[in-house]
Amino acid sequence: MRRNGPLALVFHAAFVMFIAAPLVAVGLVSFTDKAYLSMPFDGVSLRWYAALLDAPAFLQAFQISLVLGAASATIATILAVPAALALARLDFRGREAINALLLSPLLIPHVVLGVAFLRFFAGIGLYGTLAGLIMAHVVIILPYALRLTIATASAMDPRLEQAAASLGAGPFPVFRRVTLPIILPGVASGWILAFLTSFDELTMTAFLASPSTVTLPVRLYLHIEETIDPMVASVSTLLIVGALALMMVLDRVYGLDRVFIGKA
Repeated sequence: MRRNGPLALVFHAAFVMFIAAPLVAVGLVSFTDKAYLSMPFDGVSLRWYAALLDAPAFLQAFQISLVLGAASATIATILAVPAALALARLDFRGREAINALLLSPLLIPHVVLGVAFLRFFAGIGLYGTLAGLIMAHVVIILPYALRLTIATASAMDPRLEQAAASLGAGPFPVFRRVTLPIILPGVASGWILAFLTSFDELTMTAFLASPSTVTLPVRLYLHIEETIDPMVASVSTLLIVGALALMMVLDRVYGLDRVFIGKA
């Protein structure tokens, strides 16, 4: 196996530092004891983390984002699994067109989607509702769950399913006992990526949220419009740590090498 040279290692280290530096800076600022954004070199405090407990608007927005992200990611994953199996395993007319249609939300600006969903939901009475937000989020996060599931489904050996069927197993038992366990790393990683994308979505959600369905990104945006204080950094730090924790759980349970095996 060819190893990276010294220049490649230096480049990779510099690239990682460039990406991680803003995240580290946000984390450091969140521990300041001042009432404004400042690096905590002259005093470390948990003041702004404690302030979150006295901010019911942020706590409510976090709960809404959590429910919205979990529900939309689950629905998107349920839709992505049969679609991914069909696109990866079957050869039929219109296959590429269907694949392009399912991935098309990646190409459409979220501002355009927000305006379109606003007019649509206002016409059917779903504007400002949690159900409307879930429907809209499913559309924009479906491609993420679909691509990772397709990657693992494409790498699966179809002879395993054929062997199970030859032993008398029906279609559903074959799927439950053979297919699903094999593609589960891709399904789980697709769910996590879809959840994080939904949880972090701001642009489209700003058009669709009502005062009773304000998500955490929208709440942060409204807070920054009024004032910029270290509470924003503390919330951002918790989100960064939460995203890293999810990725560590995924790596611990399945291994990232298995998740992306279809791309090898």
